Amino acid sequence: MTLLVTLMVGINGLMKVIQLPWSVEGMIKLNLLNATTPLGVIEIIYIILFAYPKTMRIGFILISCYFAGAMATELSHDGSMINPAIPLILIWITMLLRDPSFFFGSNNKF
Repeated sequence: MTLLVTLMVGINGLMKVIQLPWSVEGMIKLNLLNATTPLGVIEIIYIILFAYPKTMRIGFILISCYFAGAMATELSHDGSMINPAIPLILIWITMLLRDPSFFFGSNNKF
């Protein structure tokens, strides 16, 4: 599951960095064309932090905040919340499977 989520989000970030046309179209609609490359780099860094076990927790928090901001941006421009919500849901499920103690505490087992 971690590999799937990492690849999905990482490829999405890479598409923003190299500015593929279908990735740039969405950013133009949100008036974020100049921020495409930095947002792609941030996305890649955060998902790498999430994939690495020692930095998984901070990576989870950062990538969750990133996609929450993406959802807020979509909503503020009358867009669909589905595109950022799907990776966010998969990230949360992956975190739950990798480290249930993050959600339930160290004394409770999932």
